[in-house]
Amino acid sequence: MAEEEQDLQTIMGLIVNGGNAKSSAFEAIYAAKKGDFDTADAKLKEADNFLVEAHNSQTGMLTQEAQGNHVKVTLLTVHSQDHLMNAITFRDLAGEIVDLYKRLDQQQAK
Repeated sequence: MAEEEQDLQTIMGLIVNGGNAKSSAFEAIYAAKKGDFDTADAKLKEADNFLVEAHNSQTGMLTQEAQGNHVKVTLLTVHSQDHLMNAITFRDLAGEIVDLYKRLDQQQAK
């Protein structure tokens, strides 16, 4: 496989896994809003798994860079990093929102 094609696959992996992580985090919030905390927790775990996959791709790129094999920085490369960082931030926020819904549910049960 050509190096450029491999870089493109890595970049697309970041975008796809980042997008999937963000979608799963959204689903976790929606589930928590309905009081379905088992699904919410499962969706947060699913988001985490997508982020691990994206992180592995990113680590591969960083390793290449550290070894002196510089990746050509394109708009798509920048977009993939932006996409990943937004997904990480959103996943963190979703966890806090799910926790908040759990707390509200516990207070209402009293």
